[in-house]
Amino acid sequence: MVITQRGLAIGATALVLTTVAVTGAGIHLKSQAVLSESPKEVIDEVWHIIDRQYVDGTFNQVDWRSVRTEYLNRSYKDKEEAYTAIREMLKKLGDPYTRFMNPEEFKNMQIDTSGELSGVGIQLAQDEETKKLVVIAPIEDTPAFKAGVLAKDIILKIDGKSTEGMSVNDAVRLIRGEPGTSVTLTIQRGEQQVDYRLNRARIEIHPVRYSLRNTPGGDIGYIRLNQFSAIAAQEMRDAINKLEDRKVTGYILDLRSNPGGLLYSSIDIARMWLKEGTIVSTVDRQGETDRQVANGSRITDKPLVVLVDGGSASASEILSGALQDNKRATLVGTQTFGKGLVQSVRGLGDGSGMAVTIAKYLTPSGRDINKSGIHPDVVVELTEAQRKELQQDRTKVGTPDDPQYAKGLDILKEEIAKQSGNNSASSSR
Repeated sequence: MVITQRGLAIGATALVLTTVAVTGAGIHLKSQAVLSESPKEVIDEVWHIIDRQYVDGTFNQVDWRSVRTEYLNRSYKDKEEAYTAIREMLKKLGDPYTRFMNPEEFKNMQIDTSGELSGVGIQLAQDEETKKLVVIAPIEDTPAFKAGVLAKDIILKIDGKSTEGMSVNDAVRLIRGEPGTSVTLTIQRGEQQVDYRLNRARIEIHPVRYSLRNTPGGDIGYIRLNQFSAIAAQEMRDAINKLEDRKVTGYILDLRSNPGGLLYSSIDIARMWLKEGTIVSTVDRQGETDRQVANGSRITDKPLVVLVDGGSASASEILSGALQDNKRATLVGTQTFGKGLVQSVRGLGDGSGMAVTIAKYLTPSGRDINKSGIHPDVVVELTEAQRKELQQDRTKVGTPDDPQYAKGLDILKEEIAKQSGNNSASSSR
């Protein structure tokens, strides 16, 4: 099967809004022939997809052919038993991002980039080593975000039920629910355990927010990108164009707590800032590389500072890595999350679906940042008190009261002055 760009998701996680999802996954589904009603048909279909597409040809040292024999030799009385077997089969790969969704989960997942969602607004992944449920990032201005849930928090209990051994899918089923209802998450942060009672809500997500900032060194544009959704690139383009019309002298792009999303969205946005150069390469199990490059559609060449932190994941890391490696921007903040895997999302013959890890991505310089993340050019750590203060008073984010923003602004002023000096020198020759 040919996988189009719009069928790829980056660093898939579970989106706890309406249901389990690939983070911001764009669904470009291939038509599937209707299979027979035998529960074994969907098991075999999933097995073949993994056999053809999975990123690791050794299947993480699993004898994948014997797995097929094992599961097809079993008897299944209905589809639910087959679905349980599929999840068990995929778990053998040790990859929390390759996962199965039943028809209801898959149907709900397809609306996760529609811009209006229902839930508490956190994105989850299962730690590959500890198997604990970890918060990738809270979505800005959602119940979880406002309550103070942070990236890297570990969820120990959901309404008092232990999450030990619990899959991401099962956790999402417990956390999601109707707007107006509540759920209590017991979270571990360092040595501390905290209960968060969250009221589920309908969430409208606009991925881009921007404003003009008056500074002694001139007007600058501040752009906050919360998620690489289907509409993120268009909103980013509109923001840059409007700020260009206002004659800004430079930009701060805030990717903090942005958990990622669509591959094509990150590429489109990178092209708005880059005149030339590689943006990202993806490498499959045959070692074949698909390289995405800038295409001359850059909107601005003005100085740029990018803010990142531990909640900046996957597509955020593609964008920040491209800007850093091409020396287009200075990265300020803390080390990013480290999610360098690409998933293909597709429907199955019975209406269910799955996400399968098909490739890893590399930054333009060839860095594999999975698990290691991207290190900023200038490190600015926030204390626990500072993080809390910024979450409790959102008006301080992206202001001089925000230490990472303040440092980014200082650096941007220096870059603007340097560019202005270079332009003056060139014009005097």
